[in-house]
Amino acid sequence: MLQNPYTWVALAFLVFVGIVVKMAGKTILGGLDERAARIRQDLEQAQKLREDAQAALAQYQRKQRDALKEAEAIVTSAREEADRIRKEATAELTAVLKRREAQAMEKIAQAESQAVQQVRDLAVDIAMSATERLLVQTVDQSRSDALIEQAIADLPRKLN
Repeated sequence: MLQNPYTWVALAFLVFVGIVVKMAGKTILGGLDERAARIRQDLEQAQKLREDAQAALAQYQRKQRDALKEAEAIVTSAREEADRIRKEATAELTAVLKRREAQAMEKIAQAESQAVQQVRDLAVDIAMSATERLLVQTVDQSRSDALIEQAIADLPRKLN
């Protein structure tokens, strides 16, 4: 077996591999260890980033829910305010319409009163004119003097 060249080649190959492994093994294993450490750090960093992303997602979802609740509250408040304003406007319109109706009724009453007064004034004027014509035609001077004296005598009694 020692005389067989294949044995010597195999032995030389094993020695060579042993020396290479001994010399390069530390370098190769160190490189593999470094790479494993980097991969481990990358995984830890990725895990941390994932946890941060999940926390941020949860926070944004919470903010979104809060914003939706706030929006609903604003809409509800706006509806209530619109109802209140509508009721106030309706009440104010009703009050304004009642005031205008009262003013119109007052103006109608004033116009009616003025019309009645004008009719009375016209009736008095017509009656005075007719009376004057009648008196001028039917009363003579002596009768006129007697009527004037009687009116003067009745004046104090009528003024009280």
